[in-house]
Amino acid sequence: MSTLTKKVLEFVETQPEGAPIAARGLLHLSNRAALDQTLSRLTRRGELMRVGRGVYVRPIKTKYGVRSPLPEKVVSELIARGETIISNGAAAANALGLTQQVPVKTIYLTSGPSRNLTLGKQSIELRHAKPWQLARANERSGQVARALGWLGPEQADRALATIQLRLTQKELSELQQLRSVLPGWMAQKVSNTLHANG
Repeated sequence: MSTLTKKVLEFVETQPEGAPIAARGLLHLSNRAALDQTLSRLTRRGELMRVGRGVYVRPIKTKYGVRSPLPEKVVSELIARGETIISNGAAAANALGLTQQVPVKTIYLTSGPSRNLTLGKQSIELRHAKPWQLARANERSGQVARALGWLGPEQADRALATIQLRLTQKELSELQQLRSVLPGWMAQKVSNTLHANG
């Protein structure tokens, strides 16, 4: 085993489940070409899993064998590195009880570039989001906005009538404050519904 391979493996072993590993994060160990070759070699040996272009993760060894990292772990590691990643509109609508439809694909909205990550047989799609979709990312008011965007203008009035009964006064106020960044049709629906019932 080469010294570089050993150093890369030592680094990999210190990483939490789902942490993305890329050559650019290892440049303190060697040059890019040598790192690319080492990462490819480790992938062929099963020490790493390639999840996307130039991105790898450490496979998880259990007493039952080797498995891919959990998708949630990969997403939380990307978030920890400064990327905003949230559920898409379909997942938001389902979580809010506005649809019974369960998303078939695992799709997240992100502040980063659009890309697909493959974890064994499972695929995660990260879609670059518009700013309004990321507004109040981790709050229910933002979740409502994403759900409305997915439901569309035809279903928005019914959804707003349903959801406003489940939101606190603070969450309703936050949703009102979002109007300035929402698409025109959605801002109008939010304004009409909340004023009519306010």
